[in-house]
Amino acid sequence: MDINKKIELVKQVGEEIVTEEELKEIFQTKEHPIAYDGFEPSGQIHIAQGVMRAINVNKMVDAGVNFKMYAADWHGWANNKLGGDLSKIQICGDYLIEVWKACGMNVDKVKFLRASDIVNNMDYWKRVMQIARNTTVKRITRCGQIMGRNDGDVQQASQILYPCMQCADIFELEADIAQLGMDQRKVNMLAREVGPKLNWGKPVVVSHHMLMGLGKPTSASTGAERGIDLKMSKSKPDSAIFMTDTEQDINRKINKAYCSEKIVEENPLMEYAKYIIFEKFKTMSIVRPEKFGGDLEINSYDELVKVFSSGDLHPVDLKKATAYYLNEIVRPVRDHFEKNKKAKELLEKVRSFKVTR
Repeated sequence: MDINKKIELVKQVGEEIVTEEELKEIFQTKEHPIAYDGFEPSGQIHIAQGVMRAINVNKMVDAGVNFKMYAADWHGWANNKLGGDLSKIQICGDYLIEVWKACGMNVDKVKFLRASDIVNNMDYWKRVMQIARNTTVKRITRCGQIMGRNDGDVQQASQILYPCMQCADIFELEADIAQLGMDQRKVNMLAREVGPKLNWGKPVVVSHHMLMGLGKPTSASTGAERGIDLKMSKSKPDSAIFMTDTEQDINRKINKAYCSEKIVEENPLMEYAKYIIFEKFKTMSIVRPEKFGGDLEINSYDELVKVFSSGDLHPVDLKKATAYYLNEIVRPVRDHFEKNKKAKELLEKVRSFKVTR
């Protein structure tokens, strides 16, 4: 595959790339550059972390990138997830990896790691210290968004340590590309600033879109804080479709989801269609009675936008179709966790844990 095609694949993943010129240079100098993404193991995994993440990782792999998926268990511990119980967080890390393996990710070309794998390395903590020495408390506090928190939410000292650790991860994992969500942008930009000062290099940042939650947008916040308020949350179970939700769960959540007639912007049903359904199926069939216009076959997201914004597709019909396709996507993962003994035991343990923000 030539370099331009590789870049086009990465651009399908990145809502923002800093910078495209540097990305091109990486592909010119390295046949298989390294990219990584990391998640706190903090409860059941939702569809954005599962299916959408698999879609994006597969595109990066197709572009020739060696991808590292990172279960950031120590980071979840620092962020007081699951009540700050590291053993529970590590069990969630095993569950996280099990989901990724079951939801269509090209696992043969992905390396799975845990923070627990690298924290015993003294050189890692030297990196953390060097990053801390080359930034300020104010700057680190502004990175609170990476933990799903607004600036004023960061309270524990461990949460100050977290961004320094995540910044160090990029260099410890030898990542040429930090390929995380837009909510992780601030710490990735910090890495671009401190890396050259410490002669560690300068990672390219490829930030993917954050799938919004299913509820109605009500926050008056703007910018980064609005991004936190809009995205789905494990602590609000009805804000997201989880990878082991039953068909009844999916139908119920989608039926009550916000979907204002003719409105495309900040409409979670349209986001699910764009970033998940059309990526997996390429077409979307709308089944409805003749008195409501009969069946529709929609062949692209742009076509869906046109039909929905004109009023030719009612939210009720969009919801029915969305629920159907999401159930088809989740079904293989749900089946895996029902039939595989190890996976089933992991899920039962994770479900028993109390999710804490």
